[in-house]
Parts: sequence; structure tokens; C-alpha cells
Amino acid sequence: MKHLDVKFHDIGEGMTEGEILHYFVQVGDEVAVDQPLVEMQTDKMVAEIPSPVAGKVVAIHFKPGETITVGTTILEIDDGKEKTKRQTSPVVEQQSKKTIQQEKDTKTFTPTNRINHVKAAPYTRKIAREYGVDIEQIIGTGKNGRVTEEDVYNFINKDQPIEEPVVQKPVENTQLEVVPDIIPFKGIRKQIANNLSYSVQAIPHVTHFEEVDLTNLLELSKELKASDKQISVVAFFLKALAIALRDYPIFNAELDEEKEVIRLHKGVNIGLATDTEAGLLVPVLKNISGKSLLQIQTEMKDLIKKAQQGKLSVDEMKNGTFTISNVGPLGGIGATPIINHPQTGIMAFHKTKKTPVIMDNGDMEVRNIMNISLSFDHRVADGADSVRFTNRFVELIEQPNNLLIELV
Repeated sequence: MKHLDVKFHDIGEGMTEGEILHYFVQVGDEVAVDQPLVEMQTDKMVAEIPSPVAGKVVAIHFKPGETITVGTTILEIDDGKEKTKRQTSPVVEQQSKKTIQQEKDTKTFTPTNRINHVKAAPYTRKIAREYGVDIEQIIGTGKNGRVTEEDVYNFINKDQPIEEPVVQKPVENTQLEVVPDIIPFKGIRKQIANNLSYSVQAIPHVTHFEEVDLTNLLELSKELKASDKQISVVAFFLKALAIALRDYPIFNAELDEEKEVIRLHKGVNIGLATDTEAGLLVPVLKNISGKSLLQIQTEMKDLIKKAQQGKLSVDEMKNGTFTISNVGPLGGIGATPIINHPQTGIMAFHKTKKTPVIMDNGDMEVRNIMNISLSFDHRVADGADSVRFTNRFVELIEQPNNLLIELV
């Protein structure tokens, strides 16, 4: 009988390896078509590999926690379609049936531990595992009976007592030997390191710093909020960047060294550097030039939420042409951000401080001043270009009425 190899296929752009997080099946389980078999952590996301056929799991080749390369066979399934045509004698057939019956008698079945037909996202399954909940027992309220995060939490609250995972306190050790804590350097963290190392080595980084007066923009944002149109200042930043990139397209470009050309992108797709528990993820907000401020606000919040929950799709992380990093809410007055290769530039927004400023008329006012830093590829753009580009951005932000005129 021929077994079907279930391989780790390429589920992400440029992906070469992945870590096995969790198996939803075990040897001997019967599986259906498209049933989740294994949960994989790639360099960009958590993804499930479904069963391509209906059949029985006959072999699992790796343990959770192991890292494998694309094309590697993870497990094998017997779909029962190709059977031997050789005739067997009654004696051999009887012995075979006896052996099968003995295997059935000695096998311990644990159907409540299998995840067979339930529909749920990897992040939802992760929550269930962390709380020790059997997701098979939860009735899904999502589309087509899909189990949602809310379903898991509701199940936990109703099925008391279920305690949150408790971190064990370290046991006192009277010995002198101290074992250091270990953080695995793989998956997303390893890929971040590889990308940053390559970017720093390949691109001659230059960083330009500037100050931006946000006072007028904050007042406008406050007025919009009062009229039930809540738009964050970052949405204005993105729209202003789209206009500045239109006016200075050299920063919305990438260098192809092999073909010796600089490609100017027609569309503006801005990556949103997002801090998550898994590491730095960069979802891409596409075609910003063609979107309203409300659309930008809505899509931006949705992408950041997906990133923090590990729900981003491959398509939502592709084709970025420029990147921003909004570290202001965390603090810090300046930094030199690393470019997301092969892009040309990245702009970081830092902490906003109330600062006394001497105005053009000689009066002193307290204004809301934010520092920004623009790192750019000096092979593609010159320093003077970076000043002009940043000045255009600052002009649009400090005079938001001019920004609104540009949108008409």
C-alpha cells in the first residue's frame, strides 16, 4: 500500500524553513480532507498545514519544536486507494486479521484529545492549549461554525474552575552553579536578525533627523473626534507620506544592483513596523494614495491587530515600498531605524513633548514637538533629497489644512 507524503510546502514569500509547533493528530488517527494536521511557525507567521486527502495517519517524522526545511516530509497518510493486488491464502489472511485485532486491543484511544473537525485559527488554538481547554468541546459561533477567541474565553469562564497558566517560582538552589535562562533564537526572531544583518551590510545607511510641530494636527484630530470621526495622527502621517513620496518618488523606489537600475514604484504601499510578542512584524497598508483618511485608519488598526494576534496572511506582508516605525508611545527622543531591504527608506516617529517655542512674531508658545528620523539608502538618494522630502512631510503635518487641500 502506498502512503501519501505530507510535505512542508512554501507558505510564505522567500521562506526556507519552519518550526513545528503542534500536531493536531497522532499516528492511527483518521483524518478528513482539509483537516488541520500540524501547526507551523515560519519566519513571518503561524500557519496550519491541512490534509490533502482523507485517510489514516501512519507516520509522524518530527517532534514539536524541531525546525525543518521546505520540501521535507512531515508525516504520511494512507488514503486506502492503492492496495496490493496479490492474492493471499486463507491461512495468511486469517493471521493478518488476528494481528490487526491484537493491535486494536492494545491501542489506547483518546478521541477527546484529537482536533478532528473543529474550525479555528492557529491563534485561537494556541489560547485553548495555554488554558488546557479541549477545543473539540467548544461550540463555534463564527462563520461556518468556526471557533473564535471569544468562544474559547466564554468556555473558560463557564467551565470553572480553570486557572490561568501559572509560572512556577524558581526553587532555591544552595549550589553555586547557576543555569542561565535561555531564549530560543529561531523562527521570527532569527529571520529578523538575518534581515537586519543583511540590510546593514548591503545598504549604506544615512539618517536625517527633524522636528515636527504637531500642535495644529492634534487640535484638528480633537475636533474630528468630537464629531464622531476618530482619526489618529498616524493616519495623517501615512497620508502625508503618500503625498511626499509622490513628490519625491526616489524614496518610493528600490535598487536592482544586478540589472543596474533603480525602480520607481507607481503605488505607495507602506509597511507598519509592529511590536508583537513573537517579534517585529511589518504588515503592509497598500495603495494609500487611493484611500481616504477613514479607510487608512480602519485598515491600519485591523492590520496591527492581526499582527499582534499572529493572524496576518502572506499577502498582507508583501510588496511594501516604504516603512514607518511609530515608537513615540513607548518613549525615546530619537533613533536610527534600519531600512527594510530592498526598500530605500524608513521613517520613525518618536516621543512628542511640550516644548517652549519662539514663534515668528517673537512670542513664546508651548507647542507639541515630535522628533522624526529618516534612514535612507545613500546609493539611491542624496542628503539634499532627504532634507527636501522631510521638509515636504513636515509642511503637510504642521499645516493640516494644506494636507486636506491635497486630498481634494
